[in-house]
Amino acid sequence: MTSLQVDIPAKSGSTTDLVCHNLRTMAWPQAMEIQNRLLHEVQADPDSPARLLLVQHDPPVITTGRRPCDGQILAGREQLAREGIEIHAASRGGAVTYHGPGQLVGYPVVRLSGIGRTLRTYIHDLEEAIIRTLHHFKIEAQRLPGLTGAWVNGEKIAAIGVAVSRWVAYHGFALNVSPNLDHFGLIVPCGLTKGVTSMSKCLGCQVRIDDVATVLLESMQDVFGFARIRMADRETPPVNNASFASSSKPTSLKMPRGRLPQWLKKPLPAGSSGSSVQNLLAKLELSTICSSAKCPNIGECFARRTATFLILGNKCSRSCRFCGVGGRTGEKLPPPRPDEPQAVAEACEKLGLRHVVITSVTRDDLPDGGAAHFVATILAVRNRLGRAAIEVLTPDFQGRTDDLDTVLAANPDIFNHNVETVPRLHPDIRPQADYRRSLNVLKYVKTHRPDIHTKSGLMVGLGETLDEILEVMRDLRGAGCDMLTIGQYLPPSPVHAPVERFVEPAEFALLEDAGRIMGFAAVASGPFIRSSYMAEQLFRRDFCSDTAPAQCRE
Repeated sequence: MTSLQVDIPAKSGSTTDLVCHNLRTMAWPQAMEIQNRLLHEVQADPDSPARLLLVQHDPPVITTGRRPCDGQILAGREQLAREGIEIHAASRGGAVTYHGPGQLVGYPVVRLSGIGRTLRTYIHDLEEAIIRTLHHFKIEAQRLPGLTGAWVNGEKIAAIGVAVSRWVAYHGFALNVSPNLDHFGLIVPCGLTKGVTSMSKCLGCQVRIDDVATVLLESMQDVFGFARIRMADRETPPVNNASFASSSKPTSLKMPRGRLPQWLKKPLPAGSSGSSVQNLLAKLELSTICSSAKCPNIGECFARRTATFLILGNKCSRSCRFCGVGGRTGEKLPPPRPDEPQAVAEACEKLGLRHVVITSVTRDDLPDGGAAHFVATILAVRNRLGRAAIEVLTPDFQGRTDDLDTVLAANPDIFNHNVETVPRLHPDIRPQADYRRSLNVLKYVKTHRPDIHTKSGLMVGLGETLDEILEVMRDLRGAGCDMLTIGQYLPPSPVHAPVERFVEPAEFALLEDAGRIMGFAAVASGPFIRSSYMAEQLFRRDFCSDTAPAQCRE
């Protein structure tokens, strides 16, 4: 697909345009990033035209949809690697499918109300446009009862997998023009034990994919009644959201000092539960990261009778520029409080917690970094609340694996360690930390204790670019990280690192979608998201079921 240039004239009786982006050959993850940008653009603007991304995927890719796919990938990872085939999870419906060179893949991003379709009729009409395209090339394609896609003599020639978000449809179709059909033998395509064919196989000759794309666009206009189909400017990225434009320089949204955008204003919760939590913590002389870090969610969380416990004191041996916890001031830090584990356990019992989050200051001054104190706290809580899930949010222990082993031996349900920001900003924001060391901590935990869920958190708004954020997310997945939180950085005081931009809610939604596409089992992304905010809900939503361990059940 190298020279597609189509401008189909206006059609009477319709007001919705379709803008076609010819992305030519592109890797699947990059196409997904562009699709998700356009999805949020169409969602944000009811008058935005429908969009269609046309692409061939190279390197080849196997994608899994929302349906279970156990046993549907027939080849091992080593064989797939030899073939140069990647595996990715998609947010569409359907099961396993394959995309590669010679296949015309289309991702329409369409507001269903704008074209007068329900989801059922939209899928039906996608099939119709593909079938008409094939008929143009003298290929007699048809539907099969109860199945999606287009079929020729019982073999599948086109697959359809669609997702809907806020009534905007995305993902789409894959039409086999002249792909390597042997690759379909590596999977059970769409979970069906039927054959797969292509246009070139049906016709006994090669077909130009640009010719097929041109006919397909004409068929889509006939079927959907678009007012006009036009090509986007090929020199302009198909994104209008300037704050998400890829750049070697950070983008920023300057706001008047002292003012927050509307989406970062949070009402105070009603009721007296918050004060009762504060009284309990004061009585037991316990610290929380909620208070120490000046978290904007403290009122809401205390009103829900939950808190994140801060152990090992309230003074840190490091001096990160983003954190509200007191950094080192030269004085010697006190030893761990011996009765703190039992005090935390008592607080958890009196609050009736089903999900306990325990974090700490960094204690580089202690021989084990406080690992043994973590263990004592975990065991004390488990002794009182045997059915509660326990999540620990630990420092990096300077990368010492024996200290990690100490904590892991206590069997926390979730091991959380935050990378906090992108590598470029680490020397300024986390001067005593190391990005690669943090990744190695997460990788070590997942490698040595795959039964423990791993989690990490990232702040945005410090001057990072979109590409840098996405690269950190890919690094975390490469380290086997299961769960991810992304939130807006807000400086706890005027002497801390300044905020460079306020990230809009739609951008957070884009990052959440990107995280799920990358394969994170659980993602929470939003202006007020913090590493332990709504931790129980995130864990239960994505990891718990009727057959789950006791920690997940009532």
